[in-house]
Amino acid sequence: MTRLPERDRRAQEARIGRFSWRPGNVTVAIIFILIFTIGPYLAFTKHIPFTSYGFEVRATFANSANIANNSPVRIAGVEVGKVVSSERDGDATTITFTVDEAGQPLHTDAFATVRPRIFLEGNFFIELSPGSPSAPDLSSGDTIPVGHTATAVQIDEVLSALQSPVRADLSHLLDSYGNALKHQPTAAEDLNQLPEVRGVTGAGALNGAFKYGGDAGRYSSVVTNALLGTQQRDLSKLVASAGRTFNAFASNQEDLQGLITNFDVFTGALANQSTNLATTVHLLAPTLQVTHTSLVDLNKTLPPLRTYAIELRPAVAELPELISASKPWIAQVRPLLSGKEGGGLAKLLAESTPGLAGAAREGKRSALPQTNRLSLCTTQVLVPTANQVINDRFSTGGPNYREFLYLLTDFAGAAQNFDGNGPYLRAQGGGGSHLVGEPNPQGNSHTLSDSIIYAHTAAEPLGTQPQLGKRPPLKPNVRCDTNPVPDINAGLGQVGPPSPSAAGVTP
Repeated sequence: MTRLPERDRRAQEARIGRFSWRPGNVTVAIIFILIFTIGPYLAFTKHIPFTSYGFEVRATFANSANIANNSPVRIAGVEVGKVVSSERDGDATTITFTVDEAGQPLHTDAFATVRPRIFLEGNFFIELSPGSPSAPDLSSGDTIPVGHTATAVQIDEVLSALQSPVRADLSHLLDSYGNALKHQPTAAEDLNQLPEVRGVTGAGALNGAFKYGGDAGRYSSVVTNALLGTQQRDLSKLVASAGRTFNAFASNQEDLQGLITNFDVFTGALANQSTNLATTVHLLAPTLQVTHTSLVDLNKTLPPLRTYAIELRPAVAELPELISASKPWIAQVRPLLSGKEGGGLAKLLAESTPGLAGAAREGKRSALPQTNRLSLCTTQVLVPTANQVINDRFSTGGPNYREFLYLLTDFAGAAQNFDGNGPYLRAQGGGGSHLVGEPNPQGNSHTLSDSIIYAHTAAEPLGTQPQLGKRPPLKPNVRCDTNPVPDINAGLGQVGPPSPSAAGVTP
């Protein structure tokens, strides 16, 4: 310290005076021992002593499960926990393991299986099925019962099961299976077979089936994926529903026995119809081909059907209110449909229906054709005739049917009075310097006074329009609509001789 500069020496002395304690060699050794013992323990166990492992579940297995601590616990291949401990309970084994938040919640119908990590023999892990969402949840410390657990088959169990008689039977089975694969079929055996496998050994037919294995595997994967459902845990709900179904079967032993008996009768009937069944199976391939086309078309219709169902949801949601609102209406309709009201009316209608049907039949046969002819006559002859304009010195330039209506209004106006004695027509008998005469159509031709009617007019008559002609011939067999439209300005429609005419002039 004497070799340091004065300033540095004083600073060092101040630091030494401030931190004067120094651990002894024993203390340092103890610290190193703790670090090199506790550190590897914590690194190996990954758990601090005297603390909880978190969410723990116990599972009881029926036989000895040789599984080590820290063995993984997996759900669908994902590690969600580890084995904490295992203890024997007679022939059974109770294993305690943890489950992370990723594997929760677990339900009371959860299932645990001890499986090997290496084929037949080796390290083990616990495969855990969380159960159905409809079941109650498991709490930390609960136990999965032995009925919901299983263990993997060990190689020693396989060897103990294959005793000498069993091995002999297995050898005979394999030998028979080999002979079946290489057996060459006879003509009689090929008689009912498909053309593709006639004359082919069992192994060859099996190899041929692999040609369709790719499509079958692809379709099987589609079906398997569809079984998962559209929502999370749809498959577990299906399994839970199937479990309830089987429980219902188990609770009705007599009904289940009857079902099995009936199924035995059914299969016996199929056996009696083996020839027809073979024909049906033979025709199954073309049927499936046609069915595949139908299913493809059906699959194309499903999206519009789904859209229709989605659009129908609001209407279905309003259906309860519609039903509630229709109840008062239904209450009023019931009396209306009773025998005194709607029922009586229906009875009267039933009695009158034959007559109405006969009237409709007769109307269709006679009245409707005549009505049609009248309509054709009106539209093709009468209306065009009434729309013609009369060309004379008094013409208004409008269709003649209007002049007919003008005449009616003029006549009604002329027939009005002012004393309430009823309508009458005022006419002036004559007067003027021009003497006119007209033959009397009903007078006596032997006397002059009866054969001619005389009068005085203010002006000399100019002519008569339209002219009076003979009565047209009656032709009942000629349809009106076939007649041409008459020209009211031609022929007798022109101005003719005056009537009456000047005195001394023969009309």
